[in-house]
Order: sequence, then structure tokens, then C-alpha cells
Amino acid sequence: MAIAGPSMVDNVKIARKMKYLEIPDELIVPIEQALNLQDHKVVIMCTGSQGEPSSIVGRLSAGTNRQFDLKPNDTVVLSSHPIPGNEEGISKTVNRILRRGANVIDDHIAPIHVSGHAAQEEQKLLINLVRPKHFMPIHGELRMLKRHAQLAVEVGVEEENTIVVENGQVVELIGNKIQLGERIPGGYVFVDGESIGDIDHDIMKERGQLARNGILSIDISLDKRSGKLLHDPEILTRGFVSPEEAETLLPEVRKRVMQAVNGGGMSSEKDIINTIKSYLHQETKRRPMVFVTLSKA
Repeated sequence: MAIAGPSMVDNVKIARKMKYLEIPDELIVPIEQALNLQDHKVVIMCTGSQGEPSSIVGRLSAGTNRQFDLKPNDTVVLSSHPIPGNEEGISKTVNRILRRGANVIDDHIAPIHVSGHAAQEEQKLLINLVRPKHFMPIHGELRMLKRHAQLAVEVGVEEENTIVVENGQVVELIGNKIQLGERIPGGYVFVDGESIGDIDHDIMKERGQLARNGILSIDISLDKRSGKLLHDPEILTRGFVSPEEAETLLPEVRKRVMQAVNGGGMSSEKDIINTIKSYLHQETKRRPMVFVTLSKA
């Protein structure tokens, strides 16, 4: 067996040194030596159990790993269970591996999952060994925290001394008592260039809307005395419609803007935006972000 990937090499080295992993020395060979052995006599243990693009498995699936590559009829064993949220990335990795001619075995095919988490009986054993007066689960989703707390109660921890908290919840230790304090804001901190925490969910929501539906920008120049258009509105669109669609759609948008402005009744840019948004949704069933720039000369 050969070990590939710096983190995997380091972890195996530490685990062997601390006697957590007992492997005969003759079983482990350097990756360079393994690549010169017969294929059916070699197993390579590497990183990438969660479909990470930069891992060994991720690069093998994409054909971008420099040291070695997948061969037709190779077998890739994923002995991991997808972390919630990683399912799509793992599925894409598996599909790419299959496309390159290798076989994949995961826990959908065979019972090969190696858990890194304690089972219920192991959790009970630890609680019985420690005998805590107060108990607060600290890892996992809320459903997991709740179940862990129930286990503690089942093995003797008093229910009033068992507490389940989520991000942002303050826990106060006063004397020999544990209690909940006030909740403080907690959540994602967005990093944008050199800015940390300056953009919020509203901005991210706008970016998501731009990515999904595109934008349409309308530039309008008015005569400040008459309020009439000085020239036809200039319309720019990005990520909304194809050039072919734009040839038929944008002239109609321009026409409706001109009617709205010259016909009166439009008191602000917002009125024009609402009119155009309604028309675009009627014609395309999409909702791009519409911007109107109004200037007077």
C-alpha cells in the first residue's frame, strides 16, 4: 500500500507513531515504488473522500493529477459517507471517475463506510466514565445535538443540567449552575476581496438574483422643460437573453419606455421599472434586475 497526499501521509505517520495504526513496515511502500509494481498488487490510499476538487481523487477524476493517473478497470473505493451538502460534488466526482473507465465502490454498493463518529453505545460509555454534572453537546446538526442530550439523560445526567445550544447562544456559568444567556448575532461572515464582514445577506441575495436572471439597464435622457425624450432610450442587457431574442424583445421594451415617458403618468424611475418588469415576465417568464438611469438636459 502506498499513501498519497501530504495530509494523508502526515496523518498515517502520526497514527503509526502513536500506535493507533498498526501496519507492518513491509506493507507500506513509497508512492514512487508503488507506481513501478504490478497494478493488481498495489493499493493507493489518498485524499478526496468528499469530492474536493483539489484532492488526489478530485484531480484523478479530472485527469489533472501529475504523479499518476487512473487506468481503465482501476477500482476506486470511497469508504466515506457524504457530509450533508457535499452530495452533489461527490456525485460529480464519481461520474467523472466512471467516465474515465474506472470502477467505483461506495457505501451505496457495499457496507464499506468507515465512520469517524462515535456510535450511541460509545457515547454512553464515555458519559458513564466521565460522569459529568452538566452536559452540553457541541458537534453536529440540531437533531444530532438533541439526540446526544437524550442519551446523557438516559445514562443518569439530570435533565435540568443538560443544555442544547446553537450558534450565537450564550451559555453562562454561574457558581455551580449553567444557564442560557442572551442571544448574540451569529452566522456566516462573508469575505469579499479585502473586505471582511462588510457585505450582508441582502447583497448576496442580489448577487444570486443577478446570476440567475441577469440584468437590463435603461438610460433615459429628458428635456428638462418639456419632460420629453431627447433621444431613444439606450438599453443594455447582460445574462438575460440571447442576441437573437434581444433583436425582437428590446425594440418592444424601448417602445414601451417611450410610450410611458412621452405619454405622461410616469412619476419616477420606479414606475418605469415596474412597467418593464411586468412586460418582461409576461414575455419570458423571467425576472431580470431592471435599472433605469434618468437624466435631464
